[in-house]
Order: sequence, then C-alpha cells, then structure tokens
Amino acid sequence: MASRAALRQATDNLPADSKDIVGRRREAADVKRLLSSTRLLTLTGPGGVGKTRLAVYMAATMRRAFSNGVWLVQLALLQDGKLLDRAVAETLGVHDMTSRSSLDGLIGHLRGKQTLLVLDNCEHLIDACAAFADALIRAVPDVRILATSREALGVPSEVRYVVPPLSLPPDGHGPAAADTGRGEAVTLFLERARAIDPSFEPAADHDGAAELCRLVDGIPLAIELAAVQLRVLSLDQIVERLGDHLDLFTQGYRTAVPRHQTLGATVAWSFELCSPQEQTLWQRLTVFSGGFDLDAAEEVCSGDGLAREELLPLLAALIDKSVLTSERSGARLRYRMLELLRQYGSERHIAGGSEARVRRRHLDHYRRLSERTQAGWFTPLQADHYTSVVREMPNFRVALETSLGDPALAVTGLEIITRLYGYWVYSGGFSEARYWLDRALQLVQGARPARFRALATAALFALMQGKVDVATPLIADCSALARDWQDGSAQAMEKCLSGRLALLLGDHRGAVDQLEEAVRWYEENAGVLAREDVLQGPFLPAFYLALAAAFGRDPRAAAFAARCRKTAEDAGAQGEISMGVWVSGIERWLAGETEAALELFRTSIRIGRAIGYRYGAAWAIESLAWATAAQGRDDRAARLLGAAASIREILGLSLPGFQVYSGAHQECEAAVRERLGEEAFEAAAEEGAGLDIDEAVAYALEDPADPVRAGAEAAPRQPAEATELTPRELEVAGLIAQGVRNKEIAARLVISTRTAEGHVEHILTKLGFTSRTQIAAWYFDRAAPPPED
Repeated sequence: MASRAALRQATDNLPADSKDIVGRRREAADVKRLLSSTRLLTLTGPGGVGKTRLAVYMAATMRRAFSNGVWLVQLALLQDGKLLDRAVAETLGVHDMTSRSSLDGLIGHLRGKQTLLVLDNCEHLIDACAAFADALIRAVPDVRILATSREALGVPSEVRYVVPPLSLPPDGHGPAAADTGRGEAVTLFLERARAIDPSFEPAADHDGAAELCRLVDGIPLAIELAAVQLRVLSLDQIVERLGDHLDLFTQGYRTAVPRHQTLGATVAWSFELCSPQEQTLWQRLTVFSGGFDLDAAEEVCSGDGLAREELLPLLAALIDKSVLTSERSGARLRYRMLELLRQYGSERHIAGGSEARVRRRHLDHYRRLSERTQAGWFTPLQADHYTSVVREMPNFRVALETSLGDPALAVTGLEIITRLYGYWVYSGGFSEARYWLDRALQLVQGARPARFRALATAALFALMQGKVDVATPLIADCSALARDWQDGSAQAMEKCLSGRLALLLGDHRGAVDQLEEAVRWYEENAGVLAREDVLQGPFLPAFYLALAAAFGRDPRAAAFAARCRKTAEDAGAQGEISMGVWVSGIERWLAGETEAALELFRTSIRIGRAIGYRYGAAWAIESLAWATAAQGRDDRAARLLGAAASIREILGLSLPGFQVYSGAHQECEAAVRERLGEEAFEAAAEEGAGLDIDEAVAYALEDPADPVRAGAEAAPRQPAEATELTPRELEVAGLIAQGVRNKEIAARLVISTRTAEGHVEHILTKLGFTSRTQIAAWYFDRAAPPPED
C-alpha cells in the first residue's frame, strides 16, 4: 500500500509551507464559507497583499473536502494565454495523446472528480483565464476554482473577495493584549525579523515595528521586504527611510518571482497592466489624500486628455484592478488608494510634468468646498458640513500646502483657513488652525479683507484657548487695520474681540460695554451681512455678552442669554444652539438655580454629542461639575473635574487663561477635595481623567452604559457561548466583527434595517455587552470558526 505521503503527493502539488500563515483568521473563515457555496471564487487585491499565500493556505486546509485533490497552477511566468489550457493540464499530469485540445482532455480527466484548482496570478492573462474558468465550471460540476488576481475575471458565476492588508494596532500604540486580532502585520514583521536576525528583541521594538507596519499599510510583501533590510539597517533606520518606500526595498528574496523581488517591481507590474488612460488617472489621483469621491475626481482629474464622462468607467477599471478600493460614506461612495500605490503614481506624475496643473485644480476644488461649507455653516445643515470637512481634512491640508508653497496662491490658502472656522472650533483644532494662519499671514501682507479676517480668526482662537499673551497683539493688529480701513464690520469684529479679551481678564463691565456695541452694530446691519458668516454675524458677540453679563451679575443677563439662544435657534445651527443652552445654564447656576442649570448643561452636552462638538463638551462638563458639587455629589463632581481637565489638555485649552472659569473651578475643587479627603478626591479625579471624550460625555449624561457607572454598579456578566445566539445572530455578529454597519448588514442579509438593529440589540442583551467593539472581540475569541486543519 502506498504511504500516506505518497498518496498526498499524488493528489496535490502544494508547497511544503502551505499551512504557514500569520493571522488571516477572519479571511480564512470567509473564504471557506464562500467556497462552500460557489464554484468560482476570485481573491482580489493589490500586489503584495497576500492573495497567493491565503489561497494556498486555504487549499491546504480544505484538502480533505476534495477527494480528488487540490492543485496550484502558477501563472506568473506564463506570458501567452493560448498556452493556459496546456499549463493547467501539465500541472495535473494530464497527457492526452489524442487529437483533442488540452481543455477537452482536461475536462475529460476531471469529469466526476471532486477537485479544487488554484489559478494563481491571473491578471495578465485575464481574458484567457476568464474563458478557461467559465468553460471548465460549465462542463465539470464537481470542480471548484479558487483564483487570485488583481482584478476579477468577469465570469457570470464568479464571486469576488477582496483580500485586505494585515490588521494593524491602533495609531500611536504598539501591540498589547487588548489589540489581539488587530496586530497581524506586527506579528508577521517580528516573526520575519527573528528569522533574519536571531538577536532581534521583539519586546524592545514593539513600537517601532508597529510604526513600520502602519507606514507600509500592513501590506505583507512590504513587511517582509522591510524585514530583509535588518541585515544592513536597524529598525529605527528602516522607519526613518520609509518616506521613500519604493527606493528602500531594492533587494528582497532571490527565490521570489521577479515582480515580487522588490516592492517597486510589484507596483510597476500593476501599473503596466493598466491602459494608458488608466495610468494617467492613477497618476492624477495621487494628489488626493485620505480618499476622494466621484465629484472630486471629475473636477480635479478631467481635462488634458481625459474627458469628464470617462472618469467613472476609468475609476471602475482601477477598482477592478485593485488599484483603488471603494467604501460607502453616507449615501455616496468614496475611493482610496494604498499609500504604496499612491507614491508610485506620484513619482510617475511628477516625472511627467503635469502634477502642478492637477494640484492647482485640486486647490480650486477644495477652495470651492470651503466656500460651500461657510455658506451652509450657520444653518440646519451645519452637522452635515462638519462631517464633510472631517472626511476631507487630509485633502484640505494638501490644498493648504499647495497654496502656501506659492506666494501668488497664499490668499486662497488664507481664505480656506478662515472659512473652516466652524470645523476648527467643533474639533478643538485651534493649534493647527493657528499654525496655518501664522504661515499664511507671513505671505499675505496686503489683501486687507482677507488679512483682517485671518488676524481676527487667529485672535479668536487664541482667546478660545485662554492664551491671552498670544491674543493681545493680534487684537491690536486688528484694531489698527479696522481704524485704517474705516469698515464698520471690521470695527464691530474688533469690539467683539476686545470684549472677549476683557471677559477673560475678569473685566465684566468693560466686556459688556464693548460687546453690547458689537451686537448693536450687527443687528442694525443684518441686511447687508452674509448671515452664514459666523465671524460677520451677531451670534458670537451675543454669546460673549450673555456670558459677561452672567459673571458680572448684570440684571440683564437672562435676557441676553435668551437673545443668544434665539439667534442660534432661528438659524437652526446645532453647535450654536448647544452654546446658547450652555450660557443659559451658566446664568441659572450663578443665579442659584442649581437644578435648572444641571438640566441645561446636560442638554447642551447632549446636543453637542450629536454633532461631535468637542470644544463645547470641555466647558459644559466643567460647569456640570460645579453644579454637581453644589448638590453634594462630590465623588461624581471629582470625576467630572478630572474628565474636563483631560479634555482641555487634549484640546490645548489653558484654564488659568480664563479667570472667570478658573475661579469657579478652584472654588469647586477646594470644596470637593475638603469634603472627600485628599486621597479619595485624587482617585476619583484620576478615574475621570482616564475617560476618553466619548466616555466622559456618557458619564456626564449619566447614561446607563457609562463606563464608570457600569464598573461601579453592575457586576460584569460572563460572556455567553456562541450556542446562546441563533444562527442568524451569529451571522450578524460576524458582520459586526468585520466592521459592517447596520444598514449594510440589512442589505447583505436582505432584511430591513429595523430588523438588523433588532438583531444587534438582542446580541448585546444576550452577551451582556454595551458596544459593537465588545461583540467583535467576543466573536473572534469564541464564535469565529477556526480554519480547518
């Protein structure tokens, strides 16, 4: 009887290391499930992402399911599609001596046999592979094909599976126990590094390994080539040189196929597979950062040989070739390019000499987007505009670099910065905004309106951070320009800034006088002002006026606060409504109405949470602590003080710069510290400081699922076993673990969104969890089917 090894040798030709793989547990489960229900499964993705490794691994682990063998057909070195049938036949040992074609002989050989064919690297023979696969699966019912290609074959019965890069740990963190399942890339690098240099110390180099893997997008080929460099470079040196990925990886494994011996070669291979028009679009798309949508691509990349109507089919072709990926963002699709592919295309673009023109179109597009953002900011569409800017911020930064790199374009950059006022405030991005403003102001000495608005914006942001020393000279510059310019709106803005400065310094009477004058001017000239321009409207001075009057115990404070809220509510701008509610809370708290103030503070936080208003949360949680302490809930007040301090630190806010807030804070802290005792106060404040912004907001609102309350008042339930979930709930849990949101879960399972939401709620209840992240971790640890051995 033949030995087991001999029998296996007769039914597969897989390499000896076919079961060696790092990570890919989720992908393996997906591929196994898909192969059980489809005849032709194509693994797609960019070069080097690990399609071949995953396909070979799956063939090895599923060998027992195919009684007549699994066969790997390597097509990388085959250049003539006419020889494909013969290459597959020779791989299977089919030597038909009749006059039949190789395909006919192969069909005859495979008929009635359960066989898995792995067609590896089909992209350069895509038409031949498509015709072969279609003919084979039609003629031989028991054959299944697992193909790897940078684009789908396009056969009607085909199912496409996009192989993602290896998972990465979160930004700014090396591997940790909590990152299990999110650090496959680092695991691969450390494994390869130890093989190359046995003295390599993983424990000492976790952070460097994580940074390296993030720089190369978790692409396995890039990680392996980086590990090879440890023969001549330290890990720190490799990370430093990764600003030019493609040039660094000049040598790899001699045993690899030529196009995998260097990273540059594998990317060049992808580029050469594209048509000339696809290559042109690839190069132009590299001006984008962080993704783009169809409108942006059409505006920036059309022209000079590419018609606007050609862009959509060309984008689809680049997606098919795995140059681009697409993801749903709201109701629209958004496209991305891996950094390694972007860098290669950018180098080709620069060499071609047309990059400057495309970058100028990119700048113009984001200038127009900033105009639309400003126009829609002080309206009910504010939250949508904020979301749009958050999504496009990497591209805005590219546009700003373009404008500030050319003095002739610097005014455009200055205008973009000031038009994004709302984004900077919402996100707490004052320091970044001031960085851009400082650079732009050095280049723009004339352009009086743009320069004044930029100086006013910089001064306002410094005031919002409590940086009086920075704000004072900027306000002086604004005053000088307003006097020389003799423009009413500039003079009103200068009064607003001066009043805000007086408020910070504790001069409440002076603040009220100047802010009243500013509010009066804006109200009298409302008909000639752009209502949507927050720097040229009545809300800001009205807000600061109400605040100054409240802290100054002015009897008109309640009326000022009501007017401020009405201004925001009439516009429908949620961020300003949140601020108006908060200033009403301050007025009520100072009037001694603690319960009313508490409810107003929470309402402000709740409105702000819905739109991601981080700056407002910093002060609303601080003032909530004061009112909570006044109720005698000292432990909670200490936690809120700690949480507010942590948020201020994140946003770069200086409490000592706000005299009125600082005094109230010190009074509250002293009282709570005395009643709790030093040790208990510090413990509670430290616990609050350990919350991130979302957790701090949940705690402030006393949500049932807030982290501190859950930890203190509820014993954690032991996670359920997979058998406690129904099959459908397990399927939903698997999709949640893939990061799929409820609406897409509904689409994939052909159920209503409400039904999908119900499944998610049932899963949370059964497992005793409060978040989708917990479901994902549980699924990978307990429910995900392990790859078959």
